[in-house]
Amino acid sequence: MFFTLPTLLTWARIVAIPLIVGVFYLQVAPSMQNLIATVLFVVVALTDWADGYLARKLNQTSSFGAFLDPVADKFLVCAALLILVQLDRVNALIALVIIGREIAISALREWMAQIGASRSVAVHMLGKLKTTVQMIAIPFLLFDGHLFGVIDTHLWGTVLIIVAAALTIWSMVYYLQKALPEIRAKVR
Repeated sequence: MFFTLPTLLTWARIVAIPLIVGVFYLQVAPSMQNLIATVLFVVVALTDWADGYLARKLNQTSSFGAFLDPVADKFLVCAALLILVQLDRVNALIALVIIGREIAISALREWMAQIGASRSVAVHMLGKLKTTVQMIAIPFLLFDGHLFGVIDTHLWGTVLIIVAAALTIWSMVYYLQKALPEIRAKVR
């Protein structure tokens, strides 16, 4: 359970977070920092897909893996957003919305599990779309240049992170609406 290949990939995602942050403390040109951080982030983000695929393919799904996977995702996104705020590439309000939603929905899921209603806040396609948009926006913002001399990654990353923030709010409202009837039933 703790040392299956899918779980090791999830652990690797967590271990890689300080490496991504540390890149910006290297004594190399900022464009090289951006490139290294972007490549690291993309490789680490791809392990999210790989660990889920392998867990299903190798029949190595576990409740521990199901717990650790979203934790690793949240750590990765939050760390990247904090870097981007520090580099003045993401507005602090957008980062606060995204990070705040992650905390709120994690707490909501915990509460719903305690009252036996965790199915009402199970992962929905809207949450997956939000995560996908974030995972595209963040490397664009980390790169912060012109990809292939054509694509302005700062511009596209900014647009996508705003879309991700809107999806963040929308998905939070969706999960709260799903949970509200269960919460009302248990409070009475």
